[in-house]
Amino acid sequence: MRVYVPLTLQGLAEAHEAGELGPAPLRAYAVTPGLREWYVSDDIEELEYAALGRAATASLRLLAADAAAPRKRVVVAVDVEDKAATATPGLDEATLGQVTLAAAVRLTVAAAVHVDAEDAREDVAAAAAAVDAADGGDDDARFTVDGAEDHELLWFGVQEIPGLLK
Repeated sequence: MRVYVPLTLQGLAEAHEAGELGPAPLRAYAVTPGLREWYVSDDIEELEYAALGRAATASLRLLAADAAAPRKRVVVAVDVEDKAATATPGLDEATLGQVTLAAAVRLTVAAAVHVDAEDAREDVAAAAAAVDAADGGDDDARFTVDGAEDHELLWFGVQEIPGLLK
């Protein structure tokens, strides 16, 4: 199963230094039964893209909680055994597609690292400032968060992490 772990650049730096994503339990996003029901698609690529999007929004929440973090969403994609991930029950907006990993994951087995481009910083900063209000139902804040979602996350190999941290 492919899971998507939301981070900040600081979180990525810590994972790089430790050599693993952790400590457990670790929150991630994946194609869960709830996500399948919500997205209404059988196309696994579309479903995985939706799970990546859920993780990118969770990264925004991490940025909202850390004013000092560089304003870039970060998501690490890793493949784990199906039994390693437990779906979070419920179909509400906050938990849709969310899973818990019971153990830390070696960073060397990550499939990819997804990070915003430089030109997304302004929109990501605005979205991080608005995400709590958007979660509370504020339509203007939701529009601001959607502005960050208009930016595609770039794909990087694990070996490129040191360059991302500069």
